[in-house]
Amino acid sequence: RKGLNIPLLIGGATTSPIHTAVKIDPVYNHPVVHVRDASKVIGVVNKLLSEKEKKPFVKEIEQQYEKFRVKNLSNKKQKAYISLKEARKNKFAPEWTADIIHKPTFTGTKYLTDFDLAAIRKYIDWTFFFHAWKLNGKYPAILKDPIKGEEAQKLFVDAQKMLDEIINKKWLTANATFGIFPAQADGDDVELSDGTRFHFLRNQEQKPANIPNLCLSDFIAPKSSGLTDYIGTFTVTTGIGIEKQIREFEAKDDDYNAIMLKVMADRLAEAFAELLHEKVRKEYWGYAASEQLELSEVLREKYKGIRPAPGYPACPEHSEKKTLFSLLDAEDKIGVKLTENYAMYPAASVSGFYFAHRDAQYFQVGKLLPDQVEDYARRKGISIDSIKKLIPMNLV
Repeated sequence: RKGLNIPLLIGGATTSPIHTAVKIDPVYNHPVVHVRDASKVIGVVNKLLSEKEKKPFVKEIEQQYEKFRVKNLSNKKQKAYISLKEARKNKFAPEWTADIIHKPTFTGTKYLTDFDLAAIRKYIDWTFFFHAWKLNGKYPAILKDPIKGEEAQKLFVDAQKMLDEIINKKWLTANATFGIFPAQADGDDVELSDGTRFHFLRNQEQKPANIPNLCLSDFIAPKSSGLTDYIGTFTVTTGIGIEKQIREFEAKDDDYNAIMLKVMADRLAEAFAELLHEKVRKEYWGYAASEQLELSEVLREKYKGIRPAPGYPACPEHSEKKTLFSLLDAEDKIGVKLTENYAMYPAASVSGFYFAHRDAQYFQVGKLLPDQVEDYARRKGISIDSIKKLIPMNLV
C-alpha cells in the first residue's frame, strides 16, 4: 500500500520463520527475511547489499520459505474442525454445586503501590531470564552446562548486581491492581454482577471422545445453575521509572546494561504476577488458604486455579484488556496504559484473569471457523472485519 521496495527483516520474541513464510512473505514483493537474533542482522544486510551474494541468498530464503508453506498447508489438512454449535455441545460441563464455589474474603478492587521489590525478587523464574538472552536450558542446571555454563554464570552474576541496584537505588517502582467480582457464565461470555462482560473464545478442533472443546467461561458457574460464582482480574507493573535509567545507560553507550535492565524489569513483572496470584489464592480470595507449596512448585504451577492473560493461547484476543483496564482503573491507579493496539506501557507489565475452579486448566483456542468469528463479532458489537484484524493468527 505504501509502495515500499526495500528488504524487510522480521525479528522479535513473537515472530518465527514459519509465520514470516506463511503470513508476510507472500504479500510483499521484495525480500523478506526472518532474523533469529539481532546479532545476525549485519550479516543479513551485507548479503542483501552485495551484488554478488544478494540473488543466491534471496533464492535460498525463498526455497526455504516455500518448504515452510507446504509443510504448514499439510499440517492444516491434518486437523478437522467442528461447528461452534457442536463445540458448545461438547463444552466442559461439571456438576455445579454450591460447595465447589469459594466465596472470597472480599469483592471489589484493591491497589498495591510501591510494593517491596525485594519480596518480588524471590519469585523470579531464572529459566526464562536465560531464555531472554538466547541461552536455552533450565535453571540452575544451566549454570553447570559444559557449553553454556560459563556465559550463564556471568549473566547470572550481572543480573544479581543489577537487582541489587534496582532495589537499593529505587530505579523501578512496582504497582498492582486486582479485583474479585461476582460473576456468572452466559454462553461463552462471563457477565459480572454490574453488567460488565468478558468475551471468550472456544476451541473448535474435533476432539477424541470425552475431551471437551474448552472456553474459559466453562470454568465459571452458568446462569442456569442459579449460583453466584466469582472471577478475578489483575494488572501488575514493575516498569514505572525505567525510562530515566535507560536514558542514562544509553547516554553512556552502555547497551548491555540498558538491555539487562529491560530484561530484569520483565522478569520482575512476571515474578510480581506470581507473587500476587499466591496472595490471592491464600489470602484475598482464600480458595487455597491451606496451600503449602515450595517456590519451585509454585513456578511449575502446581497450585489450584489459573491466571490466563489476554493474548495467550486460552484467550488470544487482546482487546478484552480494554474492559479489564477500565474495570480496575489501571491507568489512573497504577500508571499502566494501553496503546491503540492494546499493548501495555510500561512494557514490564502483566495483566490477566483469575479462575478458581478446581478443574480450571490452560488450553489453546487455536483456529476458528467463520461461524465463531461472526458470533464473536456479534457478542462484542463490532464488525467481522475488525475481529479478523484482532485475531488474524486464529483464522482458518
